Amino acid sequence: MDNEDRMEKATFAAGCFWGVEAEFRKVGGVTGTVTGYTGGTKPEPTYRQVCSGKTGHAEAVEITFDPTIVTFEKLLDIFWRIHDPTEENRQGPDIGTNYRSAIFYHTPAQKAIAEAAKERLSASKKYHGKKIATEISPGTEFWRAEEYHQQYFEKCGQGYCAIRQIRE
Repeated sequence: MDNEDRMEKATFAAGCFWGVEAEFRKVGGVTGTVTGYTGGTKPEPTYRQVCSGKTGHAEAVEITFDPTIVTFEKLLDIFWRIHDPTEENRQGPDIGTNYRSAIFYHTPAQKAIAEAAKERLSASKKYHGKKIATEISPGTEFWRAEEYHQQYFEKCGQGYCAIRQIRE
């Protein structure tokens, strides 16, 4: 089995995709990230269309990773830490369904792991009884965002984003 055969995908939405992508690019075992749109109905949506709230898409990051180096569980741990999963259709000042918290699973195992992790987080009382709003849905067509959105922070500097920067 070569390296490409063992790679897996994970897709997360946690608000502004610039910060989400930047955090996952730092993770050992992550071999690629792409910002884009998923979870909606319009084929090949543009950023402007997604921001209108009429396409149903979320700003998301599709992650390619080597599960022999980093597990899906570890990626989920990072996902939970970099945003507020109790916020419904928003993250910080970014408001709209396109900024919702979501896990788009690619396998039955990812679905089970995501659901168990959400249950553990709910039971933990970390958010003082607030409901975890994170959607767990099957991965659907992923539409790559415009090129200027790819690796935005590397191109333009940190700038504005409501993402929580994690330190490990």
